[in-house]
Amino acid sequence: MARVIAGSECWPFTGGASEFEVEGATVRDLIASLDARFPGLGAFVDKRMAFAIDGEIHQDAWFSPIRPDSEVCLIPKIGGG
Repeated sequence: MARVIAGSECWPFTGGASEFEVEGATVRDLIASLDARFPGLGAFVDKRMAFAIDGEIHQDAWFSPIRPDSEVCLIPKIGGG
């Protein structure tokens, strides 16, 4: 299972937990697992967060691979105009 690190933006969904393990072979799978474990978090993450997978930032990358030993950090997306 991948180790997920979530910031305070996610705490209302996780009950304040900032680190946990979740299964998922891709970002899309990980989002589904997050939603199953913490209802509502998957949709929130999909719309508002980017992923740093093993130190590399991915945004809107549903099919980016995640290894079982990966560290995934949930970070707010950067908006621009």
